[in-house]
Amino acid sequence: MSQVSHWKDRLAAVEETMRTISRQTDPQKLVQSYGERIQQLTPIARRLSLSRRDLEEPAFRITRSTTWEQSVNPWSEKDKLPLLRGGVLGDVCYRNETTLLDDFQVPAADPAFEYLDGFRSLLAIPMYDNGESLNTVILLQRATHGFDPEQIPDLVWRSNLFGRATSTLVLKSRLEKTYQELERELNAVARMQRSLLPATLPVIPRLDINAYYQPASHAGGDYYDFFELPDGKWGFFIGDVSGHGTPAAVMMAVTHCMAHTHPGPASPPGQVLKYLNHQLATRYTNRIESFVTAFYGVYDPQTRRLVYASAGHNPPRVKRCEAGIVIALDKSGGLPLGVLEDAEYNDTSIYLQFGDQIVLYTDGITETHNSAGEQFGELRVDGVLSKCGLDSAELMRNLLTAVDEFADGVPAHDDRTLIVLRAT
Repeated sequence: MSQVSHWKDRLAAVEETMRTISRQTDPQKLVQSYGERIQQLTPIARRLSLSRRDLEEPAFRITRSTTWEQSVNPWSEKDKLPLLRGGVLGDVCYRNETTLLDDFQVPAADPAFEYLDGFRSLLAIPMYDNGESLNTVILLQRATHGFDPEQIPDLVWRSNLFGRATSTLVLKSRLEKTYQELERELNAVARMQRSLLPATLPVIPRLDINAYYQPASHAGGDYYDFFELPDGKWGFFIGDVSGHGTPAAVMMAVTHCMAHTHPGPASPPGQVLKYLNHQLATRYTNRIESFVTAFYGVYDPQTRRLVYASAGHNPPRVKRCEAGIVIALDKSGGLPLGVLEDAEYNDTSIYLQFGDQIVLYTDGITETHNSAGEQFGELRVDGVLSKCGLDSAELMRNLLTAVDEFADGVPAHDDRTLIVLRAT
């Protein structure tokens, strides 16, 4: 009966130890908690932990000692740890194997004398990391033959399993810190990118305007802009950099800078795209295998004429409400910006009529997928445009709602950008 009670008591203690350490999220507290619990299972007179990480033989650091009144965090306070050379501990921590000293006396000249004095039994347990014992646990008893050889294998695997758990928690902590730093950097990139987009919508005679921008991640490669030009004209620009995330955001910023520093007087859309293409192809995209699709239109409110050119971009849709038809602005086709440095871009034009609804978009809209793998597509954009008499805000809301309902919870994998116009 006493035997049954003994193993049940030990099992209960082991389970309580596992429960306790499983709740720890801080490596230092995990070590402290484990030390307190394991002492109940295997009483040890003194424990030390050694590390030879980043050191040359015979140097080592004492990372923990049950004699210390205040523990030192070996991961964040390494410089506070005792650095010793040689001696008994220097010998055993470089052996890469379990070492048992049954009857030893530490010489007074030993660098670790203050830690070993008065003890006659020493068990050194290597803690393996990638096959090498960079850390060693030292167990000390005051009596000779203080360790039962039958228990040593259990002590070795138990210590190494705990060491692996500690290493995993340290790695998790470092990854979380790295992730937080990365999150801050990405948020900074996102704020910077959004600062490049128009802060307010322009007020243009005979035109109702709205715009929408949502990157798939923190920052993206979509870009839209408005340019106030001479003679009351306005330019509309929408672009999409290949790829996603921060690299695309950087190229978007480059495109923004070039678009705002185009030299000379206002140029036709085709000439603007030609300039942007030459700059990108000769200085940037040929090195990083990137390109930019773009659509640029110049609108004259006096005549309602929209002159435009395209660089491989999705053709905007014009719903001509009086005629009940949808017109694709696809008469001006050209290569994406940055593909071929001497590419040409042709202008074409359309006269807007009262009530016309125009949608400029990036492929994150039409290439939205649902759970069946289908794409939203241009026909569904046209379907949203079928309802006339809406202002630009209502039309934009309807289109975004249709996209979200179509996706039905499938996350967006590309940036989504819209410029919605209504001729008034």
